[in-house]
Amino acid sequence: MTRCRAALLALLTMVALSPAASAYAADEGPEQIVNGTFDAGTAPWWSTGNTTLTVDAGRLCADIPGGTANPWDVIIGQDDIPLVEGETYAYRFQASATPSKVGKALIQLPVDPWTQYLSASPELSVSGNDYSYTFTAPVSLPNAQVVFQLGGSAEPWRFCMDDVSLKGGAEPEVYEPDTGPRVRVNMVGYLPSGPKKATLVTTETTALDWELKNAGKETVASGRTVPKGVDASSGQNVHVIDFGTYAKPGEGYTLTADGETSRPFDIGAGIYDSLPTDALKFYYTQRSGIEILDSLRPGYGRPAGHAGVAPNQGDVEVPCQPGVCDYTLNVKGGWYDAGDHGKYVVNGGISAYQLMAAFERNRAAFADGRLQIPESGNGVPDVLDEARWEQEFLLSMQVPDGKPYEGMAHHKIHDQNWTGLPLLPHLDPQKRELHPPSTAATLNLAATAAQAARLFAPYDAEFAAKNLKAARKAWAAAKANPARYADPNDGVGGGAYNDNNVTDEFYWAAAELYITTGEKEFKDFVLASPHHTGDIWRERGFDWGNVAQLGRLDLATVPNALPGRDKVRQSVVAGADKYVAIQREHPYGLPYNPADFDWGSNNLVLNNLVVVATAYDLTGQEKYRAAVREGMDYILGRNALNISYVTGYGEVSSHNQHSRWYAHQLDHSLPNPPRGSLAGGPNSSIQDPIAQRLLQGCKPQFCYVDDIESWSTNELTINWNSPLAWVSAFLADKSEPSSCRVRYSAHGSWPGGFTSQVVIENTGKDTVDGWSLRWSFPGAQRIKQGWGAKVTQSGAVVTAKSLGWNDRIKPGRSVTFGFVGTHASGPNPAPEVFHLNGDRCR
Repeated sequence: MTRCRAALLALLTMVALSPAASAYAADEGPEQIVNGTFDAGTAPWWSTGNTTLTVDAGRLCADIPGGTANPWDVIIGQDDIPLVEGETYAYRFQASATPSKVGKALIQLPVDPWTQYLSASPELSVSGNDYSYTFTAPVSLPNAQVVFQLGGSAEPWRFCMDDVSLKGGAEPEVYEPDTGPRVRVNMVGYLPSGPKKATLVTTETTALDWELKNAGKETVASGRTVPKGVDASSGQNVHVIDFGTYAKPGEGYTLTADGETSRPFDIGAGIYDSLPTDALKFYYTQRSGIEILDSLRPGYGRPAGHAGVAPNQGDVEVPCQPGVCDYTLNVKGGWYDAGDHGKYVVNGGISAYQLMAAFERNRAAFADGRLQIPESGNGVPDVLDEARWEQEFLLSMQVPDGKPYEGMAHHKIHDQNWTGLPLLPHLDPQKRELHPPSTAATLNLAATAAQAARLFAPYDAEFAAKNLKAARKAWAAAKANPARYADPNDGVGGGAYNDNNVTDEFYWAAAELYITTGEKEFKDFVLASPHHTGDIWRERGFDWGNVAQLGRLDLATVPNALPGRDKVRQSVVAGADKYVAIQREHPYGLPYNPADFDWGSNNLVLNNLVVVATAYDLTGQEKYRAAVREGMDYILGRNALNISYVTGYGEVSSHNQHSRWYAHQLDHSLPNPPRGSLAGGPNSSIQDPIAQRLLQGCKPQFCYVDDIESWSTNELTINWNSPLAWVSAFLADKSEPSSCRVRYSAHGSWPGGFTSQVVIENTGKDTVDGWSLRWSFPGAQRIKQGWGAKVTQSGAVVTAKSLGWNDRIKPGRSVTFGFVGTHASGPNPAPEVFHLNGDRCR
């Protein structure tokens, strides 16, 4: 990850990139560049040893070699450029490339940490263009450096430039993002039965008329806006438009108010049908150690990354950092965490967990073959196959027996040094290193392995047992080493991911181990933890460093026999109430509203929606489902920037997320991120050079720019797409609360076997004529023989159907059936969620 670079760039005070010729003050300063017209040859310009500078037709030219990995592998520059703190400079040049390329133009500190005072990525054409930028120097410096970084191309090319100029006395440029029409909507659309709200940005303080028009421009609904005043998160005066009473499905609707017409949107029951699949498909193209097949992801095929094939160093035999260990590990596989080539256990842990949690919530919604991955067709739901790709990696990071800290997990594995953009994984030449074990990583492994043990039991008993063994070993190792924290300074080549409070990780791991095993040790630990009864529902939401919420959510929803479980469920509902209250007051419908938005704010919005959705599952109260539906509007366009943060969704969407291989902005032969990729979103700290230049003084919602170089606002990561997958799967779930009650009771048990009886009661007013009841076993239970119904099972999902003679269930009446089953060692909890004819019983 690039997050550690924030510390290197804390001094930056940048201003905006000028889209055209810079505006110069009348008293512009003296020329800072020596020989910028190359009338005197090439001096004092210099270059790296792999290229030679020449003057051709009055321009400086160089043949740039191919086969380099990073932009800084080929540099042309000039040293000793004086800068004055607070002075605004105009920087301009003319340049061309044959064939067309994207370069990097920098003005920077000439020594480590190479702090960048200006960073731009001009698109260089064959015919040549003029480029103009402004920036304000944050420090006085006698020897700044002007450089053009031109490496990273597989093929050779020719670069020429002329008229290079740097002068003080410029007028600062003010960045004005294109926010489109002032009526902000969910550009994907709205569910017919859900809330339908939009936000109008206006100077008016009294109510205004609005009109909803269909694709034929006919007005189908109208009303008056509700003024909300100035929204602190955007600094805008806003009104809310509520058109929730209109429910007719259709495409191409628009809203008009205050002389502005929104971007188009749909109303339909299926608007979220494809999003869960696309959000999950993201993970295949993030895979390390395997060829990405173009036949499965057209346009995204690439060779296997870090598979031990030159020039790549590979992950098949990775040593530790010097002095950390005396062994190597094969940690091939897993997902690249984000836009770099690092793999981190704490990020991988919450990501794998959320994929498995989405499956555990509604197993029937995730079929084998749905994601079009190499494992499709193997009889295992694709979402579990994808989660297994990461879980296998997490298992491989465990310290071997007989070694110091055996059973713990190494915190991360990544390149020894940072690499540049773009760089395909298989071309990464850097040495790979294991970093020290940490208690946080170890407990992430314990938690996800315990979760995987119960979920994989119906499909692969051997893999389930392997995970449970690893979880127990990790738990014991974490208890023996409860305070081994990741070094906050270990941020070269990858993010540090330091966390010096792991009590929440202990709670999460104990909860997962208890749910899976039912054992007293884990029950007692859960009940004694302050996280079990404390208010863990942060306004900012849960994330990789705050995971007590994961344990609480699973204890509330996954069948278990924990004493006082009703209070656990009540606490989840209380957390949801907190987020719903925040949303109710927010004119953009956000369930997240801190004074400053965090790094990855979009994932925190979604994680808060996970809590609200869970409250709906627990209570069936429509206000929670409605809140999730409205909260998603912000992600898909109802925001201050009028942009969908999910690639490929909405008329205008993020598509230049920070990545070394989805790098079309820098190399047009490479793709943009795949459809369904979530951008990190507004981040008030704006740590990267692009954000620092463009976004100084931004209000929270405006602290975002869709630029590949803005790693602090526009990164994509596995742990940001995981809540997108979870929440979108919830939104795509078309089941409704049904008028039925199910009583499931065990009538007898013996080692390895049990009998159960199921009673379905019709609590509604209409007769049920033909019934099909579906549920999922929490573990490895299997049906052997049923009576009173036709009972079948696929994996953990059981379906019981009426036999003809018992098709009808009159209001107030019930039917009964039963079965004999088997189960492995450990608990045999009763299922708690039942669907009758597709709808959920309450």
